[in-house]
Amino acid sequence: MKPILALVSLLGGLLAGCGEKPAAPAKSDSAPDSAPAPAGYLQSITKAQKTAVKVVDTAALNKAIELFYVQEGRFPKDLEELVEKKLIPKIPPAPAGKKIVYDAKAGLVMVEKE
Repeated sequence: MKPILALVSLLGGLLAGCGEKPAAPAKSDSAPDSAPAPAGYLQSITKAQKTAVKVVDTAALNKAIELFYVQEGRFPKDLEELVEKKLIPKIPPAPAGKKIVYDAKAGLVMVEKE
């Protein structure tokens, strides 16, 4: 049994040493590593990030309202009840030029222009 293990070990060592290492990809000198981004691109990214934050805030508030409804059997009177029940740490601020509107009958939060 030992000769078989020795043979397997020997073959494994030989096969491991036979492989060639892949060559590193060649760098192209035609394009720089980092090119400056156009101003319009950066502005659109900033706007998209602000929109994404607004969407996440309303989604989190709506989820907290759903959880409140499951626990209490009713929608909260106002968003402050979510803070009192510790479902959210605080009411998030509205984005500039917008306001957070809560519909207590439907149990939905929306962000609208002021």
